[in-house]
Amino acid sequence: MENSVLVIQQEQIEKLHIQPAQCIEWVRQAFLQKDEAQMPAKLSVHPQGEDFITTMPCLLPESDGRKYFGIKVVSRINGQTPVLQSLVNLFDARTGHLLAVIDADWITAMRTGAVAALAARLFQRQGVSTYSMMGLGNVARAVALCLIEDNIDRPITIRLLRYKDQAEKFVERFSHYSNVTFEIIDDRHVFVAEAEVLVSCVTLAKELLFPDDSWFPEGMTLIPVHMRGFQNCDLFFDKVFGDETEQLRGFRYFEQFRQYDELHHVLMGKNPGRTSPRERIISYNYGIALHDVFFASRIFELLQHHGADCTFELTKQKQKVWV
Repeated sequence: MENSVLVIQQEQIEKLHIQPAQCIEWVRQAFLQKDEAQMPAKLSVHPQGEDFITTMPCLLPESDGRKYFGIKVVSRINGQTPVLQSLVNLFDARTGHLLAVIDADWITAMRTGAVAALAARLFQRQGVSTYSMMGLGNVARAVALCLIEDNIDRPITIRLLRYKDQAEKFVERFSHYSNVTFEIIDDRHVFVAEAEVLVSCVTLAKELLFPDDSWFPEGMTLIPVHMRGFQNCDLFFDKVFGDETEQLRGFRYFEQFRQYDELHHVLMGKNPGRTSPRERIISYNYGIALHDVFFASRIFELLQHHGADCTFELTKQKQKVWV
């Protein structure tokens, strides 16, 4: 028994020219399917030191006659380049056939950026046009791409907390966009105290990044992409929204959140989200396989439509193997 399997690499994904606005729409659509999907908890193993290999499965609900199952494998192994890598294996859930093996590094970055931009849209105060960002690596670039494209019809300002020469490189990367201006902030107190929407992409924070609670202004929307360094905010912010409750339940202060709900309930109209311009809101999005597999399925379909020639034949035994 043979079936053709697509091997989808970064080169094929780049040729599709998938726009940030499309990524935001995909994460929105995926969130709306969350209650119908089957998504067991992530499972991680730790081969040595701080290295990890995590598996993330998800069965999508049937759509247009198709039903997909996918499993993402993401690893952080010291010494590999890049250090963080990921793959998605995509299956036809009706037949069990493997459909594609997909380099998921682009998927990981862009679904993360799209979720952050969607959270900003949902929870920011009315009239906000200024976004503050720190931790200016690749994921922050994905967030900025999505924020800029999501606000393409109006001028916005992005404030950057200076760290080495990252801010200057960040500004250069987005210099061709006409709807965004940048400010580079040196003073950490000013950076937080004047933030309306604060997006942190800091990957390592062993201590609180801003331990003085009084620095956080009323009305702020806080989006800690990598979940690090803002645990003090869990105790006094008015509302917390998450992408998946079971992933947040282990947080030290989870039981002390003032109000908590999942983000997709806001999209579905089951929760009003922000109800006052003075509320401080946190949006914790740990990253869910639902988005990875949804993106993988859409990329697979696009490449099928374009007649991609990047297949190999997977040969399986036609009969049971007796040993």
